[in-house]
Amino acid sequence: MTIIEQARALGAAIQQDERYTRYNEAAQKSDTDTAIQNKIGEFNMLRQQLNVEMSKPDKDADKMTELDKNIRELYDEIMAMPAMVEFNSAKEDLDKLLQSVNYIITCAANGEDPMTCPEEPPHCSGSCASCGGCH
Repeated sequence: MTIIEQARALGAAIQQDERYTRYNEAAQKSDTDTAIQNKIGEFNMLRQQLNVEMSKPDKDADKMTELDKNIRELYDEIMAMPAMVEFNSAKEDLDKLLQSVNYIITCAANGEDPMTCPEEPPHCSGSCASCGGCH
């Protein structure tokens, strides 16, 4: 089996993982949630209004501040909706899986044993005094 064939097999295995399934179900649910989609439409309209105001030579600072405030509030409202909370949680879990897979592959490409590579890179404290080196 070639490396590309193995990569395709890995891709198929990822698609069988519960995190992938959960992500796709959550994405479909949020994409078809009318309330979320209406709020996203409203959010995009406010962003467009802000962009128009920002491009004017005689900008209205108060109007821009108000639009920015409304955009932030609407964003928070969207992100708090149950289907969006579930989507973001599922996306985070899938992203962690993909980051682990990528880190193991990167370690192996750097000559480390793929069977003993950690699933995630060491967390950097910012101090190099006790560090074994970044990967």
